This record gives sequence, C-alpha cells and structure tokens, in this order.
Amino acid sequence: MSSQELAGGDPAETTDAESESDTSQNASSTPETPCPVVDSLEQIGSRWRLVVLHELLNGESRFNELKRETDANARTLSRVLDDLQETGFVHRRLEEESPVATYYSLTDKGESLAPVFEEIDDWAHEWLAECSG
Repeated sequence: MSSQELAGGDPAETTDAESESDTSQNASSTPETPCPVVDSLEQIGSRWRLVVLHELLNGESRFNELKRETDANARTLSRVLDDLQETGFVHRRLEEESPVATYYSLTDKGESLAPVFEEIDDWAHEWLAECSG
C-alpha cells in the first residue's frame, strides 16, 4: 500500500489540473520518504520480527529459549535477532562464564512497542474470527 493510498487519495481519480495544483501547493510539505506507517512496518513488519519482539515482551531470553518459544529455525532466528539488534530494538548480552550464554532483551525502543502489541491484540479479538472463539 502506497503512502497515497494510506492518506485516502486515489491517483486514478485525479485530473491533470488537480495534479498540477496539488504538486505546486504541496511541493514544500510533501515528505521525501514514505509515510511513517510504511517506514515503521519496514522495520518491524516481518512475521519473524513481530514474533520475536512479542516474545521478548515477556523478558530477557536465551537464544534456545527464543528458538523453542517461536518455532523459528536457528538460522532465521539468528538473522532476525541480528536485524533487531542493528535497528535498536533488541539488546544482546553475553555471559562468558561456563557455560557461555547469550541473552536477548528489548531496548527502550523495543519496549515502547508494548502498547502497539496490546492494541493489535485487542483489534484481533474484536475483528478476527479465529481469535474470538
């Protein structure tokens, strides 16, 4: 979905005169990047990222705990955790005592998604039949 579709505009309904007028009036106010919803979904929107973020809302977890809880294979989970760490959602902590263990937890940025997950859960229970039963 494009930013224009999210804003409610249908490009097929715009006349040439309206296009020229809109372009000249909005040139200075038109953002250079897609709308914030699209940008946000690009960072957190993959299935595995959402699953891992949701699981980490329960607290710090070791890699194997996350693997077991999410049903992700090791390669996928490793890639997702690296991506989430790189984008600032997840913190990685290494315990070097024997046995060596790696722990993952949400950063403040990741924690800030808790209300978003609550809203999605509420919406799902109201609108998705498989969640209502």
